[in-house]
Amino acid sequence: MLHGPQRDRFDLEFRLPAGCADQLASGAAEIGIVPTFELTRQDLEIIPGAGIACHGAVRSILLISRCPAARIRSLALDSSSRTSVELVRVILERRYGVAPHSVSHAPDLDAMLRIADAALIIGDPALRIDPASLPWHVYDLGAEWVEMTGLPMVFAVWAGRRGTVTPELVAAFRESCRYGLARLEEIVAAESAARGFAPDLVREYLTRHVVHELGPRDYQGMELFLEYASRGQWRK
Repeated sequence: MLHGPQRDRFDLEFRLPAGCADQLASGAAEIGIVPTFELTRQDLEIIPGAGIACHGAVRSILLISRCPAARIRSLALDSSSRTSVELVRVILERRYGVAPHSVSHAPDLDAMLRIADAALIIGDPALRIDPASLPWHVYDLGAEWVEMTGLPMVFAVWAGRRGTVTPELVAAFRESCRYGLARLEEIVAAESAARGFAPDLVREYLTRHVVHELGPRDYQGMELFLEYASRGQWRK
């Protein structure tokens, strides 16, 4: 949308998905990429075909624990992703039979594990961790969801306020997504330099771990997640 055929079509601002959701809720924005969990809280129309999903390990959403998952009683949360926070609750309850007390904390793994049995680390801080080098139990929440349900996990979707999603807008978002996917090497070069990551890590993340074009099975997985998410909340 900055460089392709859709440039200048939209008035763009850049925020984390949780911030995009807040902009939609306040009426400050008409369209945003929002955490999937937000669909349980706002009456939004999904823009089909594009989003953020995984079909296995996602690499950027890690539950790191000093004990096996079934023994976790306290959990420090990096709460910058609403969907990831709800996903870890669902997995711990449904797969491991535990409902730990939780506390929000900045994404500092050592500090988090000093105050809790386990820590949820997401995004760039998770990508900076080498799971194989840690002395603790590491659970990739993308892999955990897919193994538990047999379905993809959708973390965020493009969505708009009621009345904003038209066939022309849907086509523009799909074309923009495909324009970016066709130029992944340019994105890898730019983002690895800007964020201080090795190009190979960024390339693997964008091509192996994250899915941007969503199909029927992705939305089937999303609906199951929303069903599970609507049934509970964290104890604090």
